[in-house]
Amino acid sequence: MDRSQKADSVAYLTGIFNEAGAVVVTRNLGLTVAQTTVLRTKIREAGATYKVAKNSLAKLAIQDTAYAGIGDLFTGPTAVAASSDPVAAAKAIVEFAKTTDKIEILGGGMGSLVLDADGIKALATMPSLDELRAKLIGLVQAPATKIAQVVTAPAGKLARVFAAYAEKEAA
Repeated sequence: MDRSQKADSVAYLTGIFNEAGAVVVTRNLGLTVAQTTVLRTKIREAGATYKVAKNSLAKLAIQDTAYAGIGDLFTGPTAVAASSDPVAAAKAIVEFAKTTDKIEILGGGMGSLVLDADGIKALATMPSLDELRAKLIGLVQAPATKIAQVVTAPAGKLARVFAAYAEKEAA
């Protein structure tokens, strides 16, 4: 890798770190090509990115970002998963790690907060941003639905009373 390729790689990684809501650092322990393809597919479906990078370049890339505290994690064969949704990358990595012992979660971060492997696993159990939005919309809609039911209920009861009187008069 020549100097310009290294500069491009550092710029790419810096962009990832600047846009990420959360970063997960993993160690690959002999993943096969098929396993790596499955992992990358799951991460892509989750809306995250996965990049194997040289440790020295990754350390350069995090220097001017909020993730400067995770520099100690970059030892050995590491890779970085990142997503704008703080939960997406962690969920994808943790789910994949359950299927094989050839990937190790080293830790990561959410902005300036440094997380260890247990912190990443705890983050993966949280609902995603889309799930939280759906719950919030449900909570907002529920009172409106109840108000509509309360307002229409007396009119419905009144209509049934008039119908009963009409049937009584007709009989």
